[in-house]
Amino acid sequence: MSATRGFAQGEHRARVARAQAGMQAEGLGALLLTTEPDMRYFTGFLTRFWESPSRPWFLVLPARGDPVAVIPAIGAALMATTWVRDIRTWAAPDLVDDGVSLLADALREIGGPVGVPSHMETHLRMPLADFERLKQASGVGFTDDRGIVAGCRAIKSEAEIAKIARSCAIAGRAFARLDEIAAPGVALSRVFRDFQRLLLEEGADWVPYLAGGAGPQGYADVISPASDVPLAREDVLMLDTGAVWDGYFCDFDRNVAIGQSTAAQRAAHARLTEAVHAGLEAARPGARACDLWRVMADVLGVDERAGRLGHGLGMQLTEGLSLTAQNQTPLCAGMVITLEPGLETAPGRIMVHEENIVVAHGAPRVLSPLSDPALPVIGK
Repeated sequence: MSATRGFAQGEHRARVARAQAGMQAEGLGALLLTTEPDMRYFTGFLTRFWESPSRPWFLVLPARGDPVAVIPAIGAALMATTWVRDIRTWAAPDLVDDGVSLLADALREIGGPVGVPSHMETHLRMPLADFERLKQASGVGFTDDRGIVAGCRAIKSEAEIAKIARSCAIAGRAFARLDEIAAPGVALSRVFRDFQRLLLEEGADWVPYLAGGAGPQGYADVISPASDVPLAREDVLMLDTGAVWDGYFCDFDRNVAIGQSTAAQRAAHARLTEAVHAGLEAARPGARACDLWRVMADVLGVDERAGRLGHGLGMQLTEGLSLTAQNQTPLCAGMVITLEPGLETAPGRIMVHEENIVVAHGAPRVLSPLSDPALPVIGK
């Protein structure tokens, strides 16, 4: 399926219907959603204005009927372009009543109990004092959402998968151009800036995440910003990107040697790609997250201290599933995940490799362009 911007209204209605079936089964009257990905998942409301913390945004999903958006007036025009028709606004920010009364009225009309996502990886994007006021003013009961929203978002539609695949293709083309920007003597910070430029040139909408590192025996971590230290011959360079196309992330990395590679670098890279392929073989519906962790850990020769070796992917860089030794969550067709094995290459130094896949009926589909087991060398 080719990727196109936005979704058909039927896709959003189907998502709401799945959530409503869960609400009815759990005896919930509504869900209250306050975060960007949850609101966007059910409405299609896509904006970078969430970077501003000044205003809260609310979406109420009733157990029956259409969603109700309770949002700052500045978002009314954009929300009106979505399929949502019940849009209630206030002039925000209001230092006295920042949408609380308006939201309380909506919840009283719809009725409770109201489920609020409360599990791992969730947060409440409104002041706690206002949430306490809301509970008192609405007169309805509040509880957790029973994992309904996360359960819906975990299984991607073909339209969602197509967007992630397009984001992966964009990053793949940018990675293929690394030799244009990286060479001995080029500062790592310059490589970071130029790689973001390549991603944008190849079609990314924006690049919320880019991390990496470089060194002769690997790098210290996979989350640091870039330093101004220049690349040196026989460094291994890693870039890990979360580029976005139409609101959906890719998340994979690439390792390359600068000038020439060493035997240790080549061996580590080969083992990391072997671990990825082991994870691919194990990624079948019904397999557990810990099963994927185990087959990759066995190839790497690591124990539980290695941490997670992959995660869920979608509207967020990491969402939902974690591939850890303890996580017994079963995989289902439609889950998009990363396989992310890592190795210690020297004291305080590591190499990490990451690919993106979708669990399918049968063999998984690979979304990122698979890296060759041979470590690439650039900047000769």
